[in-house]
Amino acid sequence: MSTMARRDPRSPVSATATLAAIEGRLLLRDPASLFTVAIPVFLLVVFGASSRAGATAVLPTTLATAIGLFGLYLVPTTLATYRERGILRRLSVTPLSPARLLGVQLLLQTVLAVASCTLLVAVGAAMGAALPVDVVAFAAAVVLGLACLLSCGLLIGAVAPNGRAANGIGVLLYFPLAYLGGLILPPPLMPPAVLAIGAFTPLGALRDALAAAWDGGGSALSLGVMAAYAVCVSLAAVILFRWE
Repeated sequence: MSTMARRDPRSPVSATATLAAIEGRLLLRDPASLFTVAIPVFLLVVFGASSRAGATAVLPTTLATAIGLFGLYLVPTTLATYRERGILRRLSVTPLSPARLLGVQLLLQTVLAVASCTLLVAVGAAMGAALPVDVVAFAAAVVLGLACLLSCGLLIGAVAPNGRAANGIGVLLYFPLAYLGGLILPPPLMPPAVLAIGAFTPLGALRDALAAAWDGGGSALSLGVMAAYAVCVSLAAVILFRWE
């Protein structure tokens, strides 16, 4: 009986595995995925080559930029486009719950985002950038940054009626958060009050945690801020998710 249950295509586990395989192939074929991976690499090469401090100073910022693009652009646009095309409505009659559907998207986007971050570090190293002094703090910053920003994207995608709306909301959030987080202007050139506010935003906390890892120390405050966002926002995404 247990073997038959595991093979039952109507079971939630089988449905989730099938969905993950299909979504993975679609994600790799999506031009938006290439855009999301290529833009941070382009920024690293251009600004890393022109900066006096070299690629080392630019690498933490481009890593935060990459994770932010995945969370606030790619994830919500994908989910909301599925809602617009009626794909989510058809999925609603399968054994999949909203938590499983959002979990599949989170897993696939996390894998692609980790690959993007790995590529950025490799390109930075090829340009002469120093690696993080505290590897554990760096790994914690990336993991919590992904959880935080992807959760924000899931929340947008959970409620946006279509892909255009999700894209607009994501862009509307990304640029103010990027400014407050020190991704647009170098932090030394920003007013202290703005930096203080930015430290409690998702992108600001991520940039601070990555910069601290490069300097050889973790940032408990930044990691805590990202963890709080990840828990609260992901719960909100599951609660507010709509199939259509």
